[in-house]
Amino acid sequence: MGELKIRRRFPNPKDLAQLMKFKKFVWNSRERRLAGAHTIYDLRDIAKRRTPQAPFDYTDGSADQEISITRARQAFEDIEFRPSILRNVSDVDLGWEVLGSRVEMPIGIAPTGFTRMMHTEGEFAGATAAEKAGIPFSLSTMGTRSIEEVAEVAPAGTNWFQLYMWKDRDRSMALIDRAKASGFDALMLTVDVPIAGDRLRDKYNGMKIPPALTPKTVLNALPRPEWWINFLTTDPLKFASLDSWDGTIGELLDSMFDPTVDFEDLKWIKDQWGGKVIVKGVQSVADAKKLAKLGVDAIALSNHGGRQLDRAPVPFHLLPEVKRELKNDCEIFVDTGIMHGADVVAAVANGARFTLIGRAYLYGLMAGGREGVDRSLDILRGQITRTMKLLGVTSLDELEPGHAQILHRMSGQQ
Repeated sequence: MGELKIRRRFPNPKDLAQLMKFKKFVWNSRERRLAGAHTIYDLRDIAKRRTPQAPFDYTDGSADQEISITRARQAFEDIEFRPSILRNVSDVDLGWEVLGSRVEMPIGIAPTGFTRMMHTEGEFAGATAAEKAGIPFSLSTMGTRSIEEVAEVAPAGTNWFQLYMWKDRDRSMALIDRAKASGFDALMLTVDVPIAGDRLRDKYNGMKIPPALTPKTVLNALPRPEWWINFLTTDPLKFASLDSWDGTIGELLDSMFDPTVDFEDLKWIKDQWGGKVIVKGVQSVADAKKLAKLGVDAIALSNHGGRQLDRAPVPFHLLPEVKRELKNDCEIFVDTGIMHGADVVAAVANGARFTLIGRAYLYGLMAGGREGVDRSLDILRGQITRTMKLLGVTSLDELEPGHAQILHRMSGQQ
């Protein structure tokens, strides 16, 4: 065999010049760090570096041993996608109608509490980013901006109000009246909170509202001056549903939640609202069927992001059976564990009309305020688009269970 000979030469300066082009430096530090985030987990890493431990853990953590959230995320990872080939996928439409209105992708921002603790821009960032993206924003009863403020900052957005039923029913009804008067498009009743879950990270961190300065919190905050500067130089935390509170989160939640709420109360609330109603926190086929018979417009299969009952059913695993039972009696939403656009595609393929994101939105918020929320939505949009194109579909209507088969790791079944 002949010996391979490679001819060498002196480098041409013109060739070197082409290789020595440096990326233009971005002076805006927020823009620079967000540009380096390509996944929701990247945003989580940035958020953890920039946010004190207590508010970060409030977002990142869940109840007890955090088994529910681990299983929920694993369920989405245990998907086998089955693509079709040789399809024209040059144009993909991510939108369709949800509750009678067009959404630009099947994702909405879930109701989250104490949001301005994560970043001072809080609900304003979420509502305006959702308005820009053409998706719904949900304001929590435990939100840190009022119903009227959110309506004012995102007047053209699709805004939903999430209600926890209080022990003081008159105050709950007053919230409904305010949401109606402010033009909110739907009422989301959360039903998996007779009491607060046992959120151990919050206990270990001594999480209080408002945050208390202790030697531990001061030391933890020293490398995160932007968070404290924003917190101390903007208006104090206030809530969508109450003027102030001084105590632990668990004490606040237990003082508010009404453990006596039942299906008859739901009928009454539905009549009082008079508009679109979503029931969030459904965790069984039997309850889903009852709610459909009551005439609710949508149910959200959810275990509260794993923050209530640990080892609760995985919402995504419930989805196919609930869809078979309900057919088109009401719309089915899914949340808990969504960290990638492919998770959204898998949910829609298996019968979901819509999905809700909580942590995925809050990681973006903590990483970079309004621009961080935009970045999280951009990441998910790109992942949904890419997954659909690789599957060979151009619209959500084309997705079906055969595109995303659920592999049941826990049961060992396929």
